[in-house]
Amino acid sequence: MKLLAMAKLENKVKPKRIKIGILGGTFDPAHKGHLEISIQAKKRFGLKNIIWAITKKNPFKNESKLNLKKRILFAKKIIGKNDYIKVKFYEEEVGSNRTIDLIEYLNKEKKTEIYFIIGADNLINFHKWHRWKSILKKCSILVFDRYGYKAKSLKSVTFNETNKKSLTFVKFNKVNISSSQLRKV
Repeated sequence: MKLLAMAKLENKVKPKRIKIGILGGTFDPAHKGHLEISIQAKKRFGLKNIIWAITKKNPFKNESKLNLKKRILFAKKIIGKNDYIKVKFYEEEVGSNRTIDLIEYLNKEKKTEIYFIIGADNLINFHKWHRWKSILKKCSILVFDRYGYKAKSLKSVTFNETNKKSLTFVKFNKVNISSSQLRKV
């Protein structure tokens, strides 16, 4: 009888899943803002690793100024000694540049708890992303505020049509920098 009870208990105990963060983008170029939100996400949400998932091309933006290899090398330089941040290019492995496909690929064995990290500017058009509602179901979204975007993001389709449990707004000391600003320099 005791063995049966123990077997039932073992079946109910879920193995602990590893918490990882994904910060996706072109990283054209990577900068200290990317690094700061990665550091904050790790500290505040107990993430073991953060993946900077670099894409060849953002479907909502113009072509990147730097080639993929240079962007990867620069991103690795920016992370410095923060070895919990991994710079990766998954598109060939996954066969897609879509966020939902990356999330499903990384969680195919159900061993991870995924936190997708975005800036408030991305929340504004998140409802235009491929299978955006599936993304919200398969991971937690950490939204880091950016100067001038909070009010718009709070009025966004995604914010207003979403179960707020899957979205967390993260307050932090913002870094007033963006890749588009750096490209203009």
